[in-house]
Amino acid sequence: MLLRAFALVLVLISSGFVRAADDEKPVALFDGKSFDGWEGNLDVFRIEDGAIVGGSLKKDVARNEFLCTKKEYGDFDLRLKFKLLGKGANAGVQIRTKRIPNHHEVSGYQADLGDGYWGALYDESRRNKILAAPKQGTLDKALKRDDWNDYRIRCEGKRIQLWVNGVQTVDYTEQDKDIAERGVIAVQIHGGPPSEAWYKDIALVELPADK
Repeated sequence: MLLRAFALVLVLISSGFVRAADDEKPVALFDGKSFDGWEGNLDVFRIEDGAIVGGSLKKDVARNEFLCTKKEYGDFDLRLKFKLLGKGANAGVQIRTKRIPNHHEVSGYQADLGDGYWGALYDESRRNKILAAPKQGTLDKALKRDDWNDYRIRCEGKRIQLWVNGVQTVDYTEQDKDIAERGVIAVQIHGGPPSEAWYKDIALVELPADK
């Protein structure tokens, strides 16, 4: 009986009625033309050439700003493209994050971007430190400065993995059982000198919670 049930599952998978999570088609979080499903300071963020753009090359960025999804996510495989423009530019992609009430900041994990932080996992407005980072020189050949790069962010339970242009930079397992495993996804532009953070092709596959 057990073998017959297993065989049926295999037939359903091969027929397309059931698909493993890794084979699921990614769901776009950004449609390239509107902020549907997102919230944040639209004086800082805009849409240009099918991308979300935070900041400006014409004036200083006054403070950290975040454009957040309205929906929360737990376990997922997220992919997007990014580029940073401007001397001293810094930004990042927030995951499993919460808005701080009545404040411009957020609290949660950040897949970091910028010199000294490329591909690192930072804890924004919580522990305020780098949790894991690639070895020096890991991204020297793979990173394309002032151009589009690929970011992959995979969260499964306590494990968080990061890749930049196919090069793994972080494989981190959270030891604090009280750290939330669910929250919004957000894109950041860091306060500082004139700079821009561009993001596009933002899509994810939600993974089963028990995977």
